[in-house]
Amino acid sequence: QLVESGGGLVQPGGSLRLSCVASGFSLDDHDQTIGWFRQAPGKEREAVSCIREDGPIFFYANSVKGRFTISRDNAKNVVYLQMNNVIPEDTGLYYCVVGSAAIIARNICMLEGLWGQGTQVTVSP
Repeated sequence: QLVESGGGLVQPGGSLRLSCVASGFSLDDHDQTIGWFRQAPGKEREAVSCIREDGPIFFYANSVKGRFTISRDNAKNVVYLQMNNVIPEDTGLYYCVVGSAAIIARNICMLEGLWGQGTQVTVSP
């Protein structure tokens, strides 16, 4: 399973680090793609950032480039999303996803796999 944490209420311009801990399997699999997706109220779910170890290949949504960073700690079996200089439009429920059925490149991330339960991020003054 995947368990996300680190969400909360943050002011615009602030930072958060989301964590996704995997249990029951290893994230250190070169066939896997790991992603962070988010869904805001009334909006479709969107890919925020993805990483594939084989490459490596990174994807960032245009709206978060230069502000968010995806990383992983294979020893701890954790993937992170460092969110800096957040804006109100970053508000949403953030999900961690891991799977091998994926399309990933610098400008696209489509991923099917195991989803976590999500962690809420709210950016507000």
